[in-house]
Amino acid sequence: MPAASTETARSVATMRRRLARQFSEAGLDTPDLDARVLVGHALALDHAALAAQADRRLSDREAAAVAALAQRRLGREPVARIVGAKEFWGLPLTLNAETLVPRPETETVVEAALAALGEDRGQALRIADLDTGSGALLLALLSELPAAQGVGTDISLSALGCARSNAAALGVENRASFVACDHGSALGGGFDLVVANPPYVASAAIAGLQPEVRNFDPRRALDGGPDGLLAYRAIAGDARRILARHGLLVLELGAGELEAVTALAAEAGLIPGPCRRDLGGLPRALAVKVST
Repeated sequence: MPAASTETARSVATMRRRLARQFSEAGLDTPDLDARVLVGHALALDHAALAAQADRRLSDREAAAVAALAQRRLGREPVARIVGAKEFWGLPLTLNAETLVPRPETETVVEAALAALGEDRGQALRIADLDTGSGALLLALLSELPAAQGVGTDISLSALGCARSNAAALGVENRASFVACDHGSALGGGFDLVVANPPYVASAAIAGLQPEVRNFDPRRALDGGPDGLLAYRAIAGDARRILARHGLLVLELGAGELEAVTALAAEAGLIPGPCRRDLGGLPRALAVKVST
């Protein structure tokens, strides 16, 4: 068989295949997708342009840029962190080191909130997103509730800056504000809907998480204390103060936490409602109310 030409050996398509093979051998879950995204990011090419330029030879600088990104991924840095962005609820969001990477299962919280609101979705609702991070939950809800106003909270000023930038990029900066505080501690009352994806991993369990999570997500956004329930206790205990009379609280749940969080909500005088399962079949979003 004749040797590949120099042009072909350094082509865009060859580089993609090489990276995909390396990622597969390293045991990464989505090697082909990761290779496509990283090569496209390094070369500033979208999916269509990657296909159109498949046979183009990479320059030395381009090849080095691709290789640098590949090394980061082989070090188990998530693709979303490498490219600095992640789509959530169909919305493009930028990220930084102080924000979690939004995950598909968190969209279950949005689904649960919208389902619980029912016919009230067209009202001028007041929404709070506790521990907002990149603003994913708040911005997804504002995209579905055009008459709503919302506020996101976080203890990280860097995370709040990221969320604020995402709100501006999506054109909802006039309907979203951001406050630095722990959960809802700096908020007044009267919120119709409060959502939260709080830290819910037990401290000792963090070491067993995937390297993409334990080594790159901010620990403060993961660590739920000795039993994983520290944030839930704080939020449930403060919920009656910040919620309106018939307000709704929707919480993302960690694996195996449904029973414990339901009990905490009931102890705080809240009325547990339905739990929505994620696409994997796990209980993921618990809705609770102040009163019926």
